[in-house]
Amino acid sequence: MGLRRENFKMVGKLGVIALGMFAFGYALVPIYKAICEVTGINVLALTEREIPGAAPKLPANTQVDTSRTITVEFDVNSRGPWHFKPAVRSLQVHPGELTTVMYEFQNIQNRTMAAQAIPSYAPQQAAAHFNKLECFCFTQYTLQAGEKKEWPVAFVIDPRLSKDVSTITLSYTFFEVGGKVPAAPQDAAPLAISPAIVKPAGAV
Repeated sequence: MGLRRENFKMVGKLGVIALGMFAFGYALVPIYKAICEVTGINVLALTEREIPGAAPKLPANTQVDTSRTITVEFDVNSRGPWHFKPAVRSLQVHPGELTTVMYEFQNIQNRTMAAQAIPSYAPQQAAAHFNKLECFCFTQYTLQAGEKKEWPVAFVIDPRLSKDVSTITLSYTFFEVGGKVPAAPQDAAPLAISPAIVKPAGAV
C-alpha cells in the first residue's frame, strides 16, 4: 500500500508540472503581444539589420572593383535587309558590376523571317571573362514583316580579367536562319524604316 501511495503522489506531481507548462506556453502569446504594445517593436518580424544595436549587413555584391574602369564598346553587323543597333555605343563599367544594355531590331522586309545573333569579343581573352546573364543571342527569333523588337543584354565582367585590358568590344552579327521561313520573292522590296527608339542604359 505504501508503494502505491507513493506512485499516486508522483503521478499527481507530474500532472501538476505538465499543466503548469501548458499554462505557461498558452500565456506566452498575450505576454508577447503586451511587450510589443509597450515597446512598439515586433521583435520576431525584425531582420538582423533592423534590430537596434545589430551590426549592419554588407551589400549583397562585394565583388565590384570600383578602383578599375573598363570601357565596353558595342558593335553590330547585319547580314541582311534589317535594322539592328544598340541603344548606346559604349559604356564605362566596373568589373563585377551588373550592367544592362538595350538592342533594337526591326525586320524591314515585307515577309516573315527567322534570325539569330552571334557574339564575338575583342580582345579574344575577354570572352572568358564576359559573363552574360541575359542575352537575345541565346535564342532564335521569328519576326513578322515590319515587326520591331527591343532586347536586353545583361552582363558582368569578371574582376579576374587581366589588368592590361581596359577596353572590350562586344560585337554581334545578326543573320537569317535558313530553312525556317519561305524564301523571299524575287521582287520583294524592303519596307520603310521607322525612326529608331534609343533607350540609353547608364550611358556616359
